[in-house]
Amino acid sequence: MMSGTSFTLEIQPRIPTEFARLEELAADLYFSWDRHTRGLFFSLDPELWDRCGHNPKVFLRRVSQKRLEEAATDRALLEEYQRTLAYYDIYHKEGKRPQRSHGLDSELVAYFCAEFGLHESLPIYSGGLGILAGDFCKAASDIALPFVAVGIFYRTGNLLQTIDDSGHQILHNLPVEPDDLPVRLIREADGRELTVTVELAHGSVVVRVWQVKAGHTYLYLLDTDVESNAEADRAITHNLYPADKEMRLRQEIVLGIGGVRALEKLGLHPAIWHINEGHPSFLLVERWSQLVREGMEFHAALEIVASTTIFTTHTPVTAGHEVYDHHLIHAYLPSLTRGLGVSQEEFLSLGAVQDRPGFNLTTFALRCSRYYNGVSRIHRRVAAALERHMWPEIPIDENPFGYVNNGIHVPTFLARNWFGVLEGPGWHNELLNVDYWRRIDAIPDATFWSVRLSLKAALLKECRRVVELRCRRHGHSVQQTECATEQLRNEGNMLVIGFARRFATYKRATLLFENPDRLHRLVNNEQRPVLLIFAGKAHPNDEPGKELIARINDFSKRPGFQGRVVLLEGYDLSLARRLAAGVDVWINVPEYPMEASGTSGMKAAINGAINLSIMDGWWADGYNGHNGWALQPHASEPNPEVRRRLEAQELLDTLENEVIPLYFRTGAGYPDEWVKMAKESMKSIIPRFNSERMVMDYINQFYIPSLQTSRRLRADNSAAALELAQWKKRVRASWPGVQLHSIGDSKKAIRQGENLTVRVAVRLNGLQSQDLTVECLVGIATDHQDFKVTARHLLHAVGTQDHETIYECSFAPDLSGLVTYKLRAYPGHSLLSRRFEMGFMKWI
Repeated sequence: MMSGTSFTLEIQPRIPTEFARLEELAADLYFSWDRHTRGLFFSLDPELWDRCGHNPKVFLRRVSQKRLEEAATDRALLEEYQRTLAYYDIYHKEGKRPQRSHGLDSELVAYFCAEFGLHESLPIYSGGLGILAGDFCKAASDIALPFVAVGIFYRTGNLLQTIDDSGHQILHNLPVEPDDLPVRLIREADGRELTVTVELAHGSVVVRVWQVKAGHTYLYLLDTDVESNAEADRAITHNLYPADKEMRLRQEIVLGIGGVRALEKLGLHPAIWHINEGHPSFLLVERWSQLVREGMEFHAALEIVASTTIFTTHTPVTAGHEVYDHHLIHAYLPSLTRGLGVSQEEFLSLGAVQDRPGFNLTTFALRCSRYYNGVSRIHRRVAAALERHMWPEIPIDENPFGYVNNGIHVPTFLARNWFGVLEGPGWHNELLNVDYWRRIDAIPDATFWSVRLSLKAALLKECRRVVELRCRRHGHSVQQTECATEQLRNEGNMLVIGFARRFATYKRATLLFENPDRLHRLVNNEQRPVLLIFAGKAHPNDEPGKELIARINDFSKRPGFQGRVVLLEGYDLSLARRLAAGVDVWINVPEYPMEASGTSGMKAAINGAINLSIMDGWWADGYNGHNGWALQPHASEPNPEVRRRLEAQELLDTLENEVIPLYFRTGAGYPDEWVKMAKESMKSIIPRFNSERMVMDYINQFYIPSLQTSRRLRADNSAAALELAQWKKRVRASWPGVQLHSIGDSKKAIRQGENLTVRVAVRLNGLQSQDLTVECLVGIATDHQDFKVTARHLLHAVGTQDHETIYECSFAPDLSGLVTYKLRAYPGHSLLSRRFEMGFMKWI
């Protein structure tokens, strides 16, 4: 080896005029979901494209001058370039599609999130939250939604993972160089950097702003790594989710308050604000401040801001919420509350949970917004129960918590191999059309199977590369490497099962290994070869999660499992796309009901892989009885160890008795029944679990109602907002003294068609009769002591008696036989965003 220091020099090419717009294409993350743009870079130099991590900006700096000059005379490449530009220009000139109506009157939506996973070349994401936010941005672009996103420009974002020979996860910081990324520093008209200032406990911090273009969507990233800041302040935006609590708090204040100020300075004025998870919640503070500075009373400002705020939570457990000790928050209260006209005690109460210490950001966001949701039907129920303290008197099934099923961006995650098979007149525009996707059945089975085999071959090739690289790094012999890659070199038919996601204990990555002897028998059947592929990262501070990796690594080395259980390192977006597209079966076995949604199974399903999953998260809504296998959780079993054993047994039973036999039951050279199920997987999931449907659900369920409510509150120079705030204050003061009881004869029986008259007397305790909604619920009592409501009847105030207000209604029940009715009252006002938002209700 030659001694001496090595100096690196990058010789950058001059882009020929024939390819003058390559840099424009490289600067727009539209390439991350446009196969033509990615295909063009790949055609220029396939090996360099892979070496550059699919990063077009780095690629254009390192591609050889000779290759570019050759390409400039290559007619086929020039035609490909022109086609790519044509698709690019059409997409960017396209406004709202005629068949789409957002219903937002061109009002701007602002979407705040701590991380965004648009592409592996922009490493400012950690996991599922970021990938979802990236998909949201792409879908918003595809439907030309007036939309802007705000996040943080991390200098060490997504960490590179390696796994040592003992199975220990090692995470490597990869410093981010702005010149390598599709980002642009925003400048003022005079060329100076555009900056905003955010006040923290120790003084002010300067924040500059970077812009990321992703089709029609712009993402603005905040950055405190500014020379004028102190060293500690420059580090605020360095790391994603810093372990130090105070640094995390500073980061979230910068994201929330700095983000609002940045949009204002950019001349952007959103009408709707979407907070994705609790981290950006401090944006509420700055929005209050803006209105209070304009002369609005604080509580009226709170109502205005709340009416235009949507809050989405992805966390199914209390421990996952961001909670700060009061002693820490106190240091920042002066800067947070300055000029608001609200006491520090009242401010702290907005993030308080009864009988729990600290300032809870999730509670803060819920209390200060009016539209909130979970991300699947089951998660809605879990989150509504978890946050029931917000609406303590409202039945969980009726509290204002809603849900929108997560979705994935199909053009990003649908493998290129499918495009030629599916390519028809504008399938991209048919993502919401369930009937359209039935045409998948018309794809010849042999063609469908051929695509599936090609995707699997590409996956095995990539897995082989990753495993061989790891073996070389660990100094393994040729024989050891061959054993580790034995099944990856299998040219015959083989069932490939994948498990790839964050390694957290509740996701139960090792559930397959509960019965090692039985699993050993399943994967060592020479007539029915099975390969298990695992990939994923554990959080840097999650020791139990790291132990899961070590355990799988241990199994992958055991006799009978070596070469048949494969653990991949370096899990990122690129590897995730390969895995989801190439496996035959996607396994997801979380501990019920801990999976808020999960989206990896969606990515597998749209590529013709089949899900084998616990009925939790999205799969409880996605499973239709024909598109995969559903494992029923043993939720009623109180012993967690027994429950785990039962669910592991059911998993192996399903593999042995259903999955493996179906795969190897071949007809005309391929497993025709398997292909039928794989087609059902694609056609059932694509139109129902894509991010375009997700965004449209948010528009219809939350954005439009939010816009309508805020316009009512802003009426008469926001007098309506002040009226609502004062009404709520009066109701809160009077509610403990409100009493109600039934009066008159309670009939035991009436004839069909005869009217039932119901009368209720209410002691209003200073409230007006119109302040209350008094309601009669009619239904049937079930065997499980549940009450199934079939009709609702409002009672109206008809007079007073003995200082009580009398409410009355008459109706003929539609039901026959034994009928149950119940009577209740709750505050009601025409300006409320949600019927039960105050959380008050009394029953007779």
